Amino acid sequence: MPITTATLNSTQAQLFGSTFEAVRVECGAGPLYVVQGGTGPPLLLLHGYPQTGVMWHRVASALATRYRLIIPDLRGYGDSPKPDSQPDHASYAKRVMALDVAQIMSTLGHERFYVAGHDRGGRVTHRLALDHPDRLVAACVMDIVPTLHAFETTDKALASAYYHWFFLIQPNGLPEQLIGQDPKFYLDHKFAGGCAPGSSLAPAALAEYLRCFRNPDTIRGSCEDYRAAASIDLAHDRADRTRKIETPLLVLWGEQAFV
Repeated sequence: MPITTATLNSTQAQLFGSTFEAVRVECGAGPLYVVQGGTGPPLLLLHGYPQTGVMWHRVASALATRYRLIIPDLRGYGDSPKPDSQPDHASYAKRVMALDVAQIMSTLGHERFYVAGHDRGGRVTHRLALDHPDRLVAACVMDIVPTLHAFETTDKALASAYYHWFFLIQPNGLPEQLIGQDPKFYLDHKFAGGCAPGSSLAPAALAEYLRCFRNPDTIRGSCEDYRAAASIDLAHDRADRTRKIETPLLVLWGEQAFV
């Protein structure tokens, strides 16, 4: 079956509310876990690292009054499949992640749709706009610059702020072992200082991210995401260096964000 019923766990239900439901939708990665709800034109929301689709919970109810929201956990994250690693990291290329979400949107009956992506989800959105421009009505990327540009212009300030880019790509299971020794310490460190003044992450959302990172396959899958970004994604981006995004595009950065 291309679509099967899933169940929001108690934390997800608390965060999203009773008007949202969960399904699993088949794609190249296997059955991607998807939260959906709302009425209107379809809007695909793609999360960042080290999060899941839960990251959208504070805006989901408001957006659902105007859009049909489709909120997947990307491959390697949350309750979605974590494909086996490969020497070239191809199973975590943004190209295949973009194909995953294009496939689930087709299966759900949305041939054209809006998309917004934050952080890693923004990189999937960038690739989606390059590989599947006919599918997009408009796109929004948040808190990113193109991956190729980031690697080619890295300096001390970027390497310090984005240290995890270079930590997570280390081979032979090094980051997996270190993060796996104390996932809570690692996530607390990652999220410290990551909110606007006077704001904070919901404790229930933090608990959900920790639940996922207690799974060694989530740690491995997220590391593979970054390894792909430093290898096969760069090859794809270099091949497309001269291409322009034709989709109407909104680019957002936080006023006090590093990017």
